[in-house]
Amino acid sequence: MKEALLIFAKNLINGEVKTRLAATMGNDFAFSLYKQLLEHTVSITNHLPVGKTIFYSTYIDGQDVWSHGIYEKQIQAGEDLGERMKNAFSYIFDKEYEKAIIIGTDCFEISAAIIMNAFAHLNNHDIVIGPATDGGYYLLGMKQVHAELFQNIYWSTSNVLQQTLAVCIDQNLSVHLLTELSDIDIEKDLDKTKYSYR
Repeated sequence: MKEALLIFAKNLINGEVKTRLAATMGNDFAFSLYKQLLEHTVSITNHLPVGKTIFYSTYIDGQDVWSHGIYEKQIQAGEDLGERMKNAFSYIFDKEYEKAIIIGTDCFEISAAIIMNAFAHLNNHDIVIGPATDGGYYLLGMKQVHAELFQNIYWSTSNVLQQTLAVCIDQNLSVHLLTELSDIDIEKDLDKTKYSYR
């Protein structure tokens, strides 16, 4: 089956990445940490045997860590995170991929094995979700666009996962939940991650 990995990434600009973390730790720390997060995401995805597309937040950067020969490059399109994710899935499925998984670049604990395990679980489930400790999710996978999963969700809150699961129940979609991992968005998240970033 044709499988695609969608990666949502912010452009690496000091003062514009990890702003909630920067509020307490400073812009330079946030910039350095986000650079490490990007490099980690590259290291676990560049050899995966799937199609890979980076969706930048602002513009396509031709001089960054994502190799042109390995990653297709696009720009996120939409008014909020839900619309941007829905549009990214639609773009991929329009290219006749049969499975698609989206991840961000906020999680040191995610691994190549976790991503490939998620693809495998899509054989038997409509939706695969990687729950995050903050109440959101670090991974979402599906075999066709389910627009309802991206509507009326309070993004960047602790309710995202529960609201998403409620939609799945309402739409009679079967769901597999992966291992819970920690995203890094604020200072206290640094203590929750099992990954050594310093």
